[in-house]
Amino acid sequence: MRFSTFIALTALFIPACAYGAIYSLSDEVYGPGFYSFFEWEAIEDPTHGRVTYVDKPTSIHQNLTYATSDTFILRTDFKTVLDPNGPGRNSVRIRSKKTYTSHVAVFDVRHIPQGCGTWPAIWETLEANWPNGGEIDIMEGVNDEGTNQATLHTSPDCLMPTSRTMAGTPTYDTCDVTLNFNAGCGVKFPTASSFGPAFNTNGGGWYAMERSQTYFKIWFWSRNDCDVPSDVAHARSFVNPDAWGTPAAYFPNTFCDFSTHFDPQNIIINLTLCGDWAGSTYSQGTGCPLTCVDHVNYNASAFTDAYFDFASIRVYQDSRKNNYRQERQIFR
Repeated sequence: MRFSTFIALTALFIPACAYGAIYSLSDEVYGPGFYSFFEWEAIEDPTHGRVTYVDKPTSIHQNLTYATSDTFILRTDFKTVLDPNGPGRNSVRIRSKKTYTSHVAVFDVRHIPQGCGTWPAIWETLEANWPNGGEIDIMEGVNDEGTNQATLHTSPDCLMPTSRTMAGTPTYDTCDVTLNFNAGCGVKFPTASSFGPAFNTNGGGWYAMERSQTYFKIWFWSRNDCDVPSDVAHARSFVNPDAWGTPAAYFPNTFCDFSTHFDPQNIIINLTLCGDWAGSTYSQGTGCPLTCVDHVNYNASAFTDAYFDFASIRVYQDSRKNNYRQERQIFR
């Protein structure tokens, strides 16, 4: 079947009232495929966490990462009592080998790190040009506090309108990293199941982000939500975000020139402990013991549940610009 014919037939199954940009699957990442899709960043933590990011061989040897056919685990060490004068707790930070501009990324996640002192994140940036090349935080939070928060971080002169159509609640309107202690322009998600223990109790769910030339949209659906789009839940080869309903977070380019604030970006997944955010708000957490750093140093078993469990990552690109047959790559 010719590609153009396949596109036409696919479009017949999309309601006319919801028809919009159609994205085709370009990268599909499962289980062991994470090892080839990502590179390991054994670097000093830029957010000053109490962690030591390890390389790929070390993460495999210490079971900080491991994979089966449909599962990829990424975690922090939960066995070692640390020397307070020594290096931080071993953890993992990975970065996609590819960069993306306009695209849709869907993260099917069964479990995210939880516990006092934890700071997990799924995000996109170009580290070599941060903050001038922008940052998009898709999943992020600390110390099991509240709901998921999606955030943009940029160089100066990038603002979000106070009023916009989304389900979440905005924090700051300015995305400038030089203001508000680099809080960025965040949006707190409306559902408790979007982060922390509630996310894990519900069996996880899907985070999805659409980056276009004029906006960023981020959605979340819990595992058993009735309104999970079929193209997301069933991992279709094409997705139509215009049919996904109101996003949890919406960042339009009304007062922000995306062409000068956002470069092509890598996908990054990491788990740090304490640091600039989790450490500074640690005392606000319910029942968190000691100080954040002492908790990380001495309470190793407290990090038993500090792990990601990914079912898959799928990246889609504009079907009008990418030949599906030639561009699609499966990482297994």
